Amino acid sequence: MFTRISNSWQLVRASWTVLRADKELVIFPIVSGIAAIIVLITFAVPMFLTGLFDAMFAGEFGPARLASYAMVFLFYLVQYFVILFANTALVGAAMIRLEGGDPTVSDGFRIAWEHVGAVFGYAMISATVGLILRWLSERGALGRIASSLIGMAWNLATFLVIPVLVVENVGPVEGVKRSGRMLKDTWGEQIAGNFSIGLIFFLLIMITIIAGAFVTIALASLTQSIVLIALSIIVFVAAVVILILLNSTLSGIYSAAVYRFAAGKESDAFFSQDLVKSAFRPK
Repeated sequence: MFTRISNSWQLVRASWTVLRADKELVIFPIVSGIAAIIVLITFAVPMFLTGLFDAMFAGEFGPARLASYAMVFLFYLVQYFVILFANTALVGAAMIRLEGGDPTVSDGFRIAWEHVGAVFGYAMISATVGLILRWLSERGALGRIASSLIGMAWNLATFLVIPVLVVENVGPVEGVKRSGRMLKDTWGEQIAGNFSIGLIFFLLIMITIIAGAFVTIALASLTQSIVLIALSIIVFVAAVVILILLNSTLSGIYSAAVYRFAAGKESDAFFSQDLVKSAFRPK
């Protein structure tokens, strides 16, 4: 376990080195986050005002509930599209850096726009899978278990879809197939996700939240100053947001490095083959 955590930390450090070389890469997750919030508000407010939220959780399946599922699918589709578009821009720019180039923000968005059709198709596939998983999770305990297992398998199988779309110029269906095939051929027929960048940042975020709660409670008890309490909350919320942005950015860089290794490309100046090989392990 500790070896895997150590490997994860090494992956964070290698990805961080890439980010230091191209600090503008963090712009893509910022754009993604802002767009995702706008999409959420755009869909949530009308659904709340029209009662579709209530219909979604109603016991009987009628026209209103069917309409609510249709709205959820549209929400998933638009949300996935804006997130995947920004991720494609991030991975495209990261790929340029890993291959020895010097990418710009415009390079990333240019690459994403060149693959906008494939990104939209992949968003449709992801929205469909997301809706199915949601439906399963509403079927009771067994449904929630099935939804979790299928969701984990889907996330693993599609780990390399974005780099595949960027580099190989294939369609979304072929991208999903190619991602699963590359993982299978590289790490074996039965693979399990190793501890990775997500774990490290999950731990950092939890530590930040706990520290923020402790400091805020201490300030409330010792000073009872509304200003200090408010400043404390703002500082720790900002810290969590920064960690989330860093996690998203480094994960995009990491997926580009894993793809290069799975595709049999030469090692770059940032990731050794042994390090990337530890990204997954035999089950």
